[in-house]
Amino acid sequence: MEKDAVSGVGIVRRDSDGFDAADVFSRSKAVLTGSLGNLIEWYDIYAYSAFSLYFAGAFFPQTDPVAQQLAAASLFAAAFFVRPLGSALFGYFADRHGRRNALTAAVLLMCFGSLLIAATPTYASIGVAAPVMLAVARLLQSLSQGGEYGSGATYLSEVAHPERRGFYSGIWYMTLIGGQLLAIVVLLVLQKAFLTPDQLKAWGWRIPFVIGALLSIFAFVIRRDMPETELFEAAKPTIRLENPRRLLLRDWRAVALVVGITVGGASAFYTYTTYMQKFLKLSVGLDDSQTTLVTAGTLVFALLLQPLYGAISDRVGRRPMLIAFGALGTLGTVPLLTSLRHTRSPLAAFLLICAAWMIVSGYTSIAAIAKAELFPTAIRAMGVGIPYALTVAIFGGSIDSVALAFKNAGDEAGFFWYATALIFVSLLCYIFMKDMKTHSKMELSA
Repeated sequence: MEKDAVSGVGIVRRDSDGFDAADVFSRSKAVLTGSLGNLIEWYDIYAYSAFSLYFAGAFFPQTDPVAQQLAAASLFAAAFFVRPLGSALFGYFADRHGRRNALTAAVLLMCFGSLLIAATPTYASIGVAAPVMLAVARLLQSLSQGGEYGSGATYLSEVAHPERRGFYSGIWYMTLIGGQLLAIVVLLVLQKAFLTPDQLKAWGWRIPFVIGALLSIFAFVIRRDMPETELFEAAKPTIRLENPRRLLLRDWRAVALVVGITVGGASAFYTYTTYMQKFLKLSVGLDDSQTTLVTAGTLVFALLLQPLYGAISDRVGRRPMLIAFGALGTLGTVPLLTSLRHTRSPLAAFLLICAAWMIVSGYTSIAAIAKAELFPTAIRAMGVGIPYALTVAIFGGSIDSVALAFKNAGDEAGFFWYATALIFVSLLCYIFMKDMKTHSKMELSA
């Protein structure tokens, strides 16, 4: 057994076709250590979405619950537009000074954002200053999250075994989904064991943001001791000589492809995560407990699919998985969401959302690695993060507000076709792209 220069732990080396449980364990440990902050960052983001059903009235004075949720969702979406700035700042820092340093700084910024939400007074106390403070907190969170995705996906791709990057991409995405699951579990525990609905609306909604701030501090401590990746260390001499702006312009096709890959996948992901809880409550008609249980159950199912689908991509390639998602998503989104809207059964809702996740996981499980493989080491964090953040700001974070706007206008089905159209756009990109498993730029310095 030798010590792995990338993960810093002992592994058993095998040839490219070999397999060893110790190797899988050690690399999984490295990925999970690097992804812990990812889970916590996404927990903080999803806590806003999950608990907005309770705190929207504290910040927005409208009397109509749908209008309150639309206001909260619009703020959630607007904050996404600073994510590209976060991706640019943290991505540049990661590509110049190391992935570990960028990830450590990002999670610390998330801590400040969560604390500010927890401490912000209500509209009844300070008037319009309340939603303004909430907006500032969301901007800090979005800056942090903008840096997290590109730097995190880069760290994952560089620490993973070359022949099993899809599998480790799935493990990394487990932590992303796990962040939302943790937020839902916190909500479920508060609902069932500690607080009444009135207490949650009055002050209980602040608890998850205090938890998020404390978890961010823990992640900061853990990330300080993460090893830097071998690929970044090897590329340092080249990185010092290259102009990142010039490299990004040279690889503009890869930047554009990240946008194409992300459009449909991000819209589908946010439809079945942040928006689904509101959809189950406002459209399907489930009560608070049923909504939380169904959401939690489907997230567990989705979480288990990620490494499985990622491992399949290591065998068949990234492109076939993406095409399968694009084709099935284009054909199945309207029937699935229509059936879901008309059911009143929690079990039927659970099964329908699980069916949707069997489609969406073709994107989510390998999205990070498929994008990271498009760029050389010198610009990988920026190349992944900036176009991804721009796309998610427009087509991902806006999903809640777009869907609620369609519902408010009395044309909820229009949103189903909107989501389908975005997936179809990505399908066209998948059909004409190269398979990055066999055309990867991971080993290139610049």
